[in-house]
Amino acid sequence: MEFEFQWLLIGLPVAFALGWMASRFDLRQLKRERQDSPRAYFKGLNLLLNEQPDKAIDAFIEAVQNDPDTTELHFALGNLFRRRGEFERAVRVHQHLLGRADLKAGDRDRAQLALAQDYMKAGLFDRAEAAWHALEGTPFDGEARLALLSLYERSRDWHRAAEVARQLDRAGGGSFASRIAHYECELADEADAQGRAEEAEAALQRARKAAPQAPRPLLLTGQRLLRSGQPQPALAAWDTLRERHPGAFLLVAGDYADAAAASGAANAARSALESALAQLPAVELLQALGRLDGGAVDLQRLLSHLQQQPTLSAALLLLDVPPERWTAEAWAALRAAVARAAKPLQRYRCAACGFEAQHYFWQCPGCLNWDSYPPQRIDAL
Repeated sequence: MEFEFQWLLIGLPVAFALGWMASRFDLRQLKRERQDSPRAYFKGLNLLLNEQPDKAIDAFIEAVQNDPDTTELHFALGNLFRRRGEFERAVRVHQHLLGRADLKAGDRDRAQLALAQDYMKAGLFDRAEAAWHALEGTPFDGEARLALLSLYERSRDWHRAAEVARQLDRAGGGSFASRIAHYECELADEADAQGRAEEAEAALQRARKAAPQAPRPLLLTGQRLLRSGQPQPALAAWDTLRERHPGAFLLVAGDYADAAAASGAANAARSALESALAQLPAVELLQALGRLDGGAVDLQRLLSHLQQQPTLSAALLLLDVPPERWTAEAWAALRAAVARAAKPLQRYRCAACGFEAQHYFWQCPGCLNWDSYPPQRIDAL
């Protein structure tokens, strides 16, 4: 008994010493690992700043292996993979993060956002849609809905696009009324193409309600009325369009003239078009007036327009006039229009790098080569 007690007195200090030594060893190893992780991280950051992404990725992978619980390194690595176009590796990194049970809620949302961005960049839109939906109700809800809106526009899913746009509008993140009107107009066009007139009219009504001042619903309304044999109501819709949106009215100026001729309102339409032409000189209005005058554009009106705006479009109208009606003024206006259109196209092009300039250079400003500009100008289209 006395022997066992002596061994106990000897064993306790020895066990304590061994435990203390083991703990010190573990602490040194842990400290060394933690020192290695930041060192690898800063090494990767330095390589990234020096535009050496391949070596930077290797350094970040080493850092993640030394400390797999470091979420920020995972995010940095995933973003690097995505920027380099290695979408599969980026997806694996962010999926690994989402699979961790100890991940904080904020980091989990960030990982879900990064995964959705990976799918978008990779063109996996069905998976991206599901990933964006998973972010609804999170701090990234607004960003997710905007991304979904872009997805639905790209896939021309106008019903869903309109639904998401209304959600964003109600959330107060800005006005989406104009977009909603466009989506409803797209739905109206689709319904008309498939012979569903009632659905098209309902979509146009929703478009006008969403954005009463938007030009497209008025434009489409007039076109639908004209196609259905109602030129007078079509003129009324387009008169409103002309007053509110003179620029958008140019898209239907020719149809406006046809509707006026069909409804016996040519004189009123001519006055309206002349008033519009005075406010906004445009070839489309000249052509519309020509339709009312039997198809021929008035020469004096055309020459006046060419003097104000010497464009190729107006010059092309002048070429439709019989040459025997031309005057010296007409020739001068035509030459001015062609010269103005040709001037920005006449360029010198470097044979080495393709840099174009309106002035001749003995040394190319782009590649700095000497005598690389041929002295002959080209018409660059």
